[in-house]
Amino acid sequence: MKRMMSTIAAAATALAVAVMPLAAAEMGDDGLHKATWMRDTFKDLREDLAEANAEGKRLAIIFEQRGCIYCKQMHEEVFPDSEVDSYIRENYFIIQMNMFGDVEVTDFDGQTLPEKEMARKWGLLFTPTLMFFPEEVPDGVTAPQAAVAQMPGAFGKMTTLSMFRWVVEKGYEGDEPFQKYLARMIGQ
Repeated sequence: MKRMMSTIAAAATALAVAVMPLAAAEMGDDGLHKATWMRDTFKDLREDLAEANAEGKRLAIIFEQRGCIYCKQMHEEVFPDSEVDSYIRENYFIIQMNMFGDVEVTDFDGQTLPEKEMARKWGLLFTPTLMFFPEEVPDGVTAPQAAVAQMPGAFGKMTTLSMFRWVVEKGYEGDEPFQKYLARMIGQ
């Protein structure tokens, strides 16, 4: 009986570990969450796009800010989900930017500005905001002009994962808008 109880306890522990979400991202010195799948680059978007393409991944930028409760929610409830985390790792090259940061960013059009000025140039108002890019970006365009999708704000697992999939599947090239794709994915 004692052996059977030990076996049941071990099986229950293994099952709990298998279905538990991954740990939330750690907090960086800048007050932003640092997921292990985020890339530390020189923030030159043309170079980042080339590196993403070389790895067979899609380029995305996530803008966040210190103290953002919605960023916290995404990093504690959505991104650590094993399905979301593995999809991002397998398919994306993600760069984090600080809505009020001073790190220099070079846009696709060649202009270099601090993160906070680039956020203003791009008209970003919310954090988190995810911007998704195609594999090829024409010369002279800005990131918002090049983006195939933007996701401003915090969303649940299904919406977030569906957006990541819709971009990888190039849904933006078809005639099914994201909202209809999402409804189909959740079975409505």
